Amino acid sequence: MDYFLYKNGQLHAEDVAVAEIAKAVGTPFYLYSAATFRRHFRLFEEALAGMDHLICYAMKANGNLAILKLMADLGAGIDVVSGGEYAKARAAGVPGDRIVFSGVGKTPAEMKLALTGGIRQFNVESEPELMALSRVATSLGKIAPITIRVNPDVDAKTHAKIATGKSENKFGIPIAKARAAYQQAAALPGIEVVGIDVHIGSQLTDLAPYEAAFNKVADLTHQLRADGHNIKRLDLGGGLGIPYERSNEAPPLPIEYGEVVRRTVGDLGCEIEIEPGRLIAGNAGILVASVIYLKHGEGRDFLILDAAMNDLIRPAMYEAHHDIIPVVEPVPGTEQSLVDIVGPVCESGDTFAKQRNMAPLQADDLVAFRSAGAYGAVMASEYNARPLIPEVLVEGDQFAVIRARPSFEEMINRDTMPVWL
Repeated sequence: MDYFLYKNGQLHAEDVAVAEIAKAVGTPFYLYSAATFRRHFRLFEEALAGMDHLICYAMKANGNLAILKLMADLGAGIDVVSGGEYAKARAAGVPGDRIVFSGVGKTPAEMKLALTGGIRQFNVESEPELMALSRVATSLGKIAPITIRVNPDVDAKTHAKIATGKSENKFGIPIAKARAAYQQAAALPGIEVVGIDVHIGSQLTDLAPYEAAFNKVADLTHQLRADGHNIKRLDLGGGLGIPYERSNEAPPLPIEYGEVVRRTVGDLGCEIEIEPGRLIAGNAGILVASVIYLKHGEGRDFLILDAAMNDLIRPAMYEAHHDIIPVVEPVPGTEQSLVDIVGPVCESGDTFAKQRNMAPLQADDLVAFRSAGAYGAVMASEYNARPLIPEVLVEGDQFAVIRARPSFEEMINRDTMPVWL
């Protein structure tokens, strides 16, 4: 459920008309619902109720400072994958002991930043990273709490570009080599083993891969404890999918995911960490755009918008589907026609949908891309010298711009001309 609904024929974000915001900030822009973020976070809290746990919001899904502050105020931890994300989390008021540092390529500078600023744990992804972290921690006189990310070789049955738990993926240490890696970690100075980490992919719509992976983690927990390691924390990653197509069968609910967690690892006496991003943020945001032209081509029509692939790259990068709806609700029975929905960027890949049934639209009409709150603004670029678009947050009957659109002058002034030119 989200809070983007038609009221009196106009799409609203909570209690604010989308058209009112478009008039104030211009299009295109991202629009987020605070109530939806809160609701989705609480679904995970309910799913894990009764277990010692921490929900660490994966900020790679949507890293706006206002969203991070909203999450922190709910008691969330934050999962970060870079020094920049760590700095943003701290700037949003997230304490270091609620920040988990993931990612396959942590640099010594990033390790130092987190060790000096405070960290809950590092999710270590390789033996070389483990050695580097030991050197950095020792040089600072610090102890680095770690889990080791194990790769369980489980097919998440998701898009190849967002699967992370198979043996050919770059993530984690093969589970067959985990005991040796933990033995190495226990012998290193500056390292404290606190648990196990696993994450098998994103946009999962089937719970069976989770069950398979978590059962392997349970077996490994018993083995590592028998080896003398203090396994007190299990980081189970994130990845639960959302319904991008409202007409399709809904993915599993957080409560059903929680039942898998209880069934597989719930009796191990470990604190459970999960790292949801997409399910919290995805349906909490929309992308609002204006129609520039309706172009009649040879055998097909094109709806040309002022949003482009640089604003929302998921369709071009993942062949991803987003429901696209008019901001003014069509009258029941309105005849629809097939159109290709495209942006103005000079790439054939700048296509959001092909042969999509849409109610009649004309220049200056507004449309909304549903399920755009995750992996939208964070993956945007200024390709074709198009400014990054604003982000707006709604709370009840009020809204605020939480990232402004830069001017052309601000974009130009970021470049520096060498003296010889």
